[in-house]
Amino acid sequence: MINKVTLIGNLGRDPEIRHLESGAVVGKFSVATNENYKDKAGEWKTITEWHEVIVWRGLAERAERDLKKGSLCYIDGKITHRKYQDKDGVERNVTEIVANAIRPLEKRESSGNKMNDNFPSVESPGMNTPATPAPGKVEAPGPIQADDDDLPF
Repeated sequence: MINKVTLIGNLGRDPEIRHLESGAVVGKFSVATNENYKDKAGEWKTITEWHEVIVWRGLAERAERDLKKGSLCYIDGKITHRKYQDKDGVERNVTEIVANAIRPLEKRESSGNKMNDNFPSVESPGMNTPATPAPGKVEAPGPIQADDDDLPF
């Protein structure tokens, strides 16, 4: 069984961070995702869905440091449901995304560097030149072409 959620959206508010008595850090923020479609009249419509995201420990500290209201971010996690009683004694149901990975998708304001330097940029050297193997390394063979007779179906 799989319980996996991937979101790319904009923060609706700055992350709210709390420090629990146990020492654990928990954060909460909302993320908006948009879906665009054409209606029967041919006009473009947008549906916005709001998602409550929960982050724990180091991820909460990272969210507080790197995410701000309006910023675009990637979230990977799982969907959870819980019940609680509000201050008036009314039972409420909540659906939340418990994140296990977050990644800002915009440039940092304090520097010109991208948030994730793992992805090469257009300006990266060697991006437009063909890859050459390093000395002493063997290059992998190209794709294998299968005959129609070799297919299992």
